[in-house]
Amino acid sequence: MKLGIVGLPNVGKSTLFNSLTKAGAESANYPFCTIDPNVGIVPVPDHRLDDLASLYNSRKVTPAVVEFVDIAGLVKGASKGEGLGNQFLANIREVDAIVHVVRCFEDANVIHVDGSVDPVRDIETINLELIFSDIEVLERRISKVVRAAHSDKAAAKELESLQKLKAHLEDGKLAKTLAPADEDEEALFSELNMLTGKPVIFAANVAEEDMADDGASNPMVAKVKEFAKEDGDQVFVICAQIEAEISELDDAEKAEYLEALGLTSSGLDKLIAASYDILGLISYLTAGETETRAWTIKKGTKAPQAAGKIHSDFERGFIKAEVISYEELMECRSIPAAKEKGLVRMEGKEYVVKDGDVILFRFNV
Repeated sequence: MKLGIVGLPNVGKSTLFNSLTKAGAESANYPFCTIDPNVGIVPVPDHRLDDLASLYNSRKVTPAVVEFVDIAGLVKGASKGEGLGNQFLANIREVDAIVHVVRCFEDANVIHVDGSVDPVRDIETINLELIFSDIEVLERRISKVVRAAHSDKAAAKELESLQKLKAHLEDGKLAKTLAPADEDEEALFSELNMLTGKPVIFAANVAEEDMADDGASNPMVAKVKEFAKEDGDQVFVICAQIEAEISELDDAEKAEYLEALGLTSSGLDKLIAASYDILGLISYLTAGETETRAWTIKKGTKAPQAAGKIHSDFERGFIKAEVISYEELMECRSIPAAKEKGLVRMEGKEYVVKDGDVILFRFNV
């Protein structure tokens, strides 16, 4: 899973990236301190792995990971080359989802590129630049297809779809709000990889005092949530400053600090939960003396395809999957004990893997 962290200059974007990844991207109170995208690989927190590793005395624990890309601040005119312009837009095309950091706090010591704090205006600024960039991509594609459309039915149909999408964008609407007419159009829209077609998670960056009620009393957060509702986007409230502080603590100190602040989870936990939800992802688990590991798959994935995440041979030679839920295994404390209670199931090719399934695949190649 690859997430691009974006936002206008000085909204707390790089501070958040640093705290999430501890990668040390330069953070400063002026635009464009992040010129090249900074990449950080972050393990997905999952207590189930530690529990299983303890049960099996595993020599190695391998969590699922998220790749964060911190992308330089965007300004008006980026699609035309202003600021860091197209460099920003090229980097963002490669991500699965966009984490859009929006500033929801007042601070006279931190300048805002537009001179005042207005999160919805900031969101619309970035959306407009993404729309402009998508239109440019469509125009180049249309110019290639238009000649063939005179004599080729498939090209004519593609041209019609491209022009429909372009008109939709020119109305100021995002690509993801246009429903494809059929499977061919759906495949075309997916291939185009529109920036405005990507899922978005808004990170409402608030002051520390707003975290006590998860931003509920912050009117700017309310505006972001109202805006996000229209397109089905996710919103989570975060204080980048708190995240920066807890990133320096060990797990025990972090839990103690969060408890003192009245918080039940860190910003990273909330962001990963939102990411899995919006991208429709789950994790299944494998466990043994050698390794306990989490594997990330799409919801609805069947057992052979889930096995293919481990190795293509597992999918090709799939026979059966020996399955038990994490909760049932921990309750029984061993596979033999679980088998005695009839809790270990042998599942076939049509089995849809569930979050938290502990699986042993049987295959023959």
